[in-house]
This record gives sequence, structure tokens and C-alpha cells, in this order.
Amino acid sequence: MTASALSAAADGRPAGRRCAVGIALGIFVLLALTPLLSQLYGGGYLTTLAMRAMILAIAAISLDLLIGQGGMVSFGHAAFVALGAYAYGIAIDEGVYSIFAILPAAFAAAGLFALVTGAISLRTRGVYFIMITLAFAQMLYFAMGSLSRYGADDGLTLWSSADVAGTGLLKSDTGLFLSILAALVGVWLLVNRIAVSRFGRVLRAARQNPTRVATMGYSVFRYRLTAYVIAALIAALAGVFWGAQANFVSPAIGSWQRSGDLIAIVVLGGMGSRNGALIGALFLVFIEEVLSGITHDWRLIFGPMLVLIALYAHGGLAGWIERLQGPRRSGGG
Repeated sequence: MTASALSAAADGRPAGRRCAVGIALGIFVLLALTPLLSQLYGGGYLTTLAMRAMILAIAAISLDLLIGQGGMVSFGHAAFVALGAYAYGIAIDEGVYSIFAILPAAFAAAGLFALVTGAISLRTRGVYFIMITLAFAQMLYFAMGSLSRYGADDGLTLWSSADVAGTGLLKSDTGLFLSILAALVGVWLLVNRIAVSRFGRVLRAARQNPTRVATMGYSVFRYRLTAYVIAALIAALAGVFWGAQANFVSPAIGSWQRSGDLIAIVVLGGMGSRNGALIGALFLVFIEEVLSGITHDWRLIFGPMLVLIALYAHGGLAGWIERLQGPRRSGGG
């Protein structure tokens, strides 16, 4: 009875699962072909653009675990991306080039920060949770800006890249691109696996009715804190790739504007959907590229566009695409 009640409360059986997997597979195949297309058109620019989109997608997928699955709207999620980026940048600047040393450092920094701040933030709900996460992120932002040894507000330029077991994988654009793509696929699989697990069902049930979940014997606070830390670790991974791709880190990576961009991606793509964060990140980078070619103030156009999508495309872009696929499957059947 407990399991059935939990399933009903969580509503953890998303419609169109096979369709969503097919869409994701199509996106991953298209991304994998980007280096080839970039050689034919754009001279490497498309590859750089795709890497930026994939890094944003990794960070947005981690945030969607909090917002879409757990109902925790964090306005400071970019802080974890910045921690990963700075762990990478500081390590490279200090002469530590092994990615197998950099990644644990990035995960440790983001995980510890998430554990401490999450334990405090999750004592609150709603707008108070939003403001506390923003406050912690701003504290970290100003702390990074005070690191004069590492460029302070001006940021830190990196003159070398991380090493992967002596292969130089991250030193070439193709190797870095494939590494980011592999990480994106792995993160997508992990988060979607979490979503359909008992952990994900409890998380979604707690989003709808935390009191009922607590009376069933589950610790809502513990589940939410665990999700908060997992999301932070994934965001830190995005930060490491951010530093590797840009060869530059600065406090701006962890600014509230970056956190706002991640929230916009999640809302734009469709909260809690399998492909929402993935589609939203790709769409944001594409729209930014197109609109910035028209006007420097491209956000003045993007803002109303986001409002219209939120109002009329229920379920975001991912939901809209899946609804387009639905009639075709029905017609073909």
C-alpha cells in the first residue's frame, strides 16, 4: 500500500517515454556530427558553439533535478559551476594537470559547499529558499573576486590544459568535444535513471505533498539534501569543462545572472521532462547566436519570447515537440 500511494503521489510514469528517448538519441547523434559539419562549414566555430551548449546542458540538467523533480528553485546554482571551474583553473595554475586529481577536488569543493549550504537552505521553503541560495551564491561570488593570486575580478587566464593519463585528450578541440559529449550522455542517463528510481519517486512526491511523504516514513529533508548534493556535483563537472573549454575562469561564472540563465533554460525546455534542459540549452545558445547578430540587447527580444513559451507551450519546448510526435505515431498506427 505504501508503494502504491507513493507512486500515485509522485506520478512518476511520464508519457511518451519511448518518444523522449528517441528525441534525445537524435540530438546526441546530431551533436556527434558537429565536428564534421564544422569542418565543412564554419572552420571550427560550430564545434566551439556546440561545446558551450553541451556544458550549459549538463549544468541545466543538474538544476532540473532540483526544480523539475524536487520543486526546489535554486537561484544560486551557478555557484557550483564556478566551484568546478575554479578547481580546474587553480589546479592548472599551480601545476596540477592530471584530470584524475582535478575532478575529485572539484567534486569535494562543490559537494562540501552544497552539504553545508543545503542543510541550511532546505530548512526553508518557497521564496525564502530562493533568497538563501542566492545569498550563499553571492557570498561565494565575492569570495572568488577577492582571490588576488588568481586574478580577482579580472579572472584567471590558463595557458595549459588538463592531462588524461598522458593522452592529451583535452588538449585538442576534438578530444575535448568528445569528452564533453560523453559526459553529457552520461549525465542524461544518470539523471533519468534517478527520476524513475524510488529516490526520484519520493522526491517528486515530496514536491507535491511533503507531509504525506513524511507520514509514510521517508525523511523529506534527507532526500532533498541528497538531491541537492548530487546536483551540485554534476554542476561542478560542467564547471570543469567550462574551464577546459574557455581556458579562462572568473567570478562571473557564478553570478546570479548565470543562475538566472540556467533557470530560463529549464523553464524554456520544460521542467521535469526528460529532454527539457537538453533542448532548452541548445535553443538558448542558438537564439543567443542569432539574436546577438541582430542587436547587442538581444535579451530584450529573448525575454518576451521566454514569456510566450511559458504561457502557451505547456511543458516547454520538450513537451511541445513530444506533442507534435504524438499525432504522427497515432496516424501511423
